Amino acid sequence: MRWYIGGLLGIGVVINFLDRTNISVAGSQMAESYGWSNVQLGVLYSAFFWTYALLQIPVGVLLDKIGVKWILRTCMTLWALATIGTSFMGGMSGVIVMRMILGAAEAPAFPASAKATGNWFPLHERGLATSMFEGAAKFANVIGIGICVWSITHWGWRGAFIVTGVINLLYAIVFWLFYRDPAEHSKLSREEREYIENNGSRVASQMEGSTYQNLLLLFGNRKVWGLSIGFASYGYTLYLFLTWLPSYMTKQLHLSLATGGWYTVIPWIVATITEIAIGGWLVDHLIRKGRNPSKVRKGILIIGMLFGVFVLLEPTTVNPNLEVAFLSIALGGLAFAASVSWSIPSIIAPQGMVGTVGSIMNFFAQLMGVAAPVITGYIIDKTGSYNSAFGLAGIILIIGILCFTFLLGDLKQIPSRPDGSAQNPGLDHGTEKASG
Repeated sequence: MRWYIGGLLGIGVVINFLDRTNISVAGSQMAESYGWSNVQLGVLYSAFFWTYALLQIPVGVLLDKIGVKWILRTCMTLWALATIGTSFMGGMSGVIVMRMILGAAEAPAFPASAKATGNWFPLHERGLATSMFEGAAKFANVIGIGICVWSITHWGWRGAFIVTGVINLLYAIVFWLFYRDPAEHSKLSREEREYIENNGSRVASQMEGSTYQNLLLLFGNRKVWGLSIGFASYGYTLYLFLTWLPSYMTKQLHLSLATGGWYTVIPWIVATITEIAIGGWLVDHLIRKGRNPSKVRKGILIIGMLFGVFVLLEPTTVNPNLEVAFLSIALGGLAFAASVSWSIPSIIAPQGMVGTVGSIMNFFAQLMGVAAPVITGYIIDKTGSYNSAFGLAGIILIIGILCFTFLLGDLKQIPSRPDGSAQNPGLDHGTEKASG
């Protein structure tokens, strides 16, 4: 049953990310229709992240207080309606409002998936389980670009929002019908429940203590800062690719919409494969073989980030095939690094605070979603090229590597008591233990 739930979460992230792909594919046609500059287009791309980032920490607290099921049920319905509503807007102001509503509704998506994974999966399976929903974000671009190109070809830019919105609405109905927490799932056998709980899953517990005290505890911990800044550096490059890659293919490489779409898909296919194979299967395999869990996860994380620095080579060639090769190496490495990153909150968070830690981490990453599209648009308008934008992304990744290496430290549960002890240690001296 747990793998069924993992698949349900993964499909949900695929559908969720269609709402980010649609604007990047439709953006160029929208800009041509309304005469928008690259800076204006960058503002439009970033509007989703204004509310998405702002609400990350509040929704994390709500997830720890209320739980996954009802938060996602409500928000999925709202974000489907916001996507469809975008197609009826007649200018930038209307589209920005709908994107802001969409960002607010989708804010719980990743923290909720991380919390649900911690509830449903034992520690030694969490790498693959996490990669199922995190890798789904990359796979969404593989199918999403095709869906949006097809919709735009038939019905113009509005078609991309109608089609993806209807798909979102259908999934919301499926989630309402089938998702439950382990404690209330009628089809979860007693044997599987015991297996999950006895091998390090997080019991679906609620946050204890005041919200202010808990946030003070987390923001005062260097592990949280190391995780957050490191993940934010990944977020900058991700959202540069997610928002500007389709137009980069058509404007700088001078490819057609269809050909550029195919070239854009290739790095996302590589990212999907590496995320599941390396960030998921390989991490779990090495840990099952007796390797130190903290060293395995940290090692894979740093290696992936180092591959991401290949983005610095992007300006060195004008050959589309080499461009795609460099993009694939960079995005492939960042993908499996992201998968490891999303498994960390359920390991280091104090009892009952997984959603909050995940939301703090994601908050800083989504601030990069606000910044990267606008900064990139400004660079393009000023230089007429994307080269400096890729260079900046590489420098930010190097800063992230340093934070992951020196601030995050060993992957052990953050103490939640004044005496420095954790309620339930998640990782201790290289041994994975039950945390609930």
